[in-house]
Amino acid sequence: MDTMRNILKKLSPRNIMGANNDGPPDLDELFVDLRKKIDGMFKVKPNNNGSSNNGKEPITSNDLPTGTIILIVFLIWMATGFYIVDEGSRGLVLRFGKNTEITQPGPRWHIPYPIETAEIVNQEQVRTNEVGYRSSGGGGTSQELRESLMLTGDENIIDLQFAVQYNLKSVQDYLFNNRSVDNSVRGAAETAIREVVGKSEMDYVLYEGREEIAIKTKTLMQDILDRYKSGINITSVTMQNAQPPEQVQAAFDDAVKAKQDLERQKNEGQAYANDIVPKARGTASRLIAEANGYKAAIENEAKGNASRFDQILTEYSRAPEVTRNRLFLETQEQIMSSVSKVIVDQKGSNSLLYLPLDKLINQRASSEANQDETQASNQRQDSGTSASDVINSITERSRGAFKARERDAR
Repeated sequence: MDTMRNILKKLSPRNIMGANNDGPPDLDELFVDLRKKIDGMFKVKPNNNGSSNNGKEPITSNDLPTGTIILIVFLIWMATGFYIVDEGSRGLVLRFGKNTEITQPGPRWHIPYPIETAEIVNQEQVRTNEVGYRSSGGGGTSQELRESLMLTGDENIIDLQFAVQYNLKSVQDYLFNNRSVDNSVRGAAETAIREVVGKSEMDYVLYEGREEIAIKTKTLMQDILDRYKSGINITSVTMQNAQPPEQVQAAFDDAVKAKQDLERQKNEGQAYANDIVPKARGTASRLIAEANGYKAAIENEAKGNASRFDQILTEYSRAPEVTRNRLFLETQEQIMSSVSKVIVDQKGSNSLLYLPLDKLINQRASSEANQDETQASNQRQDSGTSASDVINSITERSRGAFKARERDAR
């Protein structure tokens, strides 16, 4: 820079016209002095052929051309304006600090420094901001209580930690409208999450509505950042940890366990009710249907007996003696068919009768055994026996007892 200043001083009008205004300057001397300055800049040795012209070096064809050097320097300076914008990034061209152009990915060029400069910003890179905690290099985390402790709508305090991921939607707003991007995002995140949590109850934040809390926080954060024209796009809000403060964690765990026991007992009672009530309703419906069937059977049997009695009465009115004998014989046949005794009329007969008493005794014993087995099976199947079967069995036993009493009376 000092060398250039010296060259400009040499080229200044004061030096060109001469310092003492005695006359016009010597052009040969001026060019020789300029060549020496340029040779000093590029460390070029002067070409001395031993001749002297009163201490003045003549200009020869072997001297280094000054215009070529200036052109090379100019081309090098212009080449410094080339830059490459990567995929997913954007370039901002600043002319004396003012944004003049936003360039797309690819090779680009701008007027070199100090007239224009280029800022390349990765627009699609996903950045993460942690609220309530900080991740360390070794994989651990440290808690930030000032950020994580929040007040819920039911006046409880919770410890809430979450992470915010974002990228850029306006490179120009990102560079010129933000002094500290991380602080801006963290401040918007704290404001949004405290507003959402302050309108919700503690149980809703801890268990039921964690996803809803994250969605509402993301929407509110985006509104805040758009209002300030920050150029930031919130991609996701992830809840990392939500729990009561450490000082009351034990009491809170006991309360949660009690609620879980309450819910478990409710579920068990509901399951038992769901199992018993349908069975009871089914049994009631079955008993009602059986009772209706038994009612219809009894009514039909009674109607049939009444109709048969009317018919017998009609026949009896026509022939009383014949009808009386027929009824007597039918009744005796019905009674004698179930009696194990043998009645023999020996009047007027001297024939020898053989009675198989052993077979009769065995037959009676087998019939009694079958009757006992039937009663035992009825007792075992009492829970699954219908009302009609019970009534029929009772009726049969009553008829058998009545017939036995009649036989004993005879």
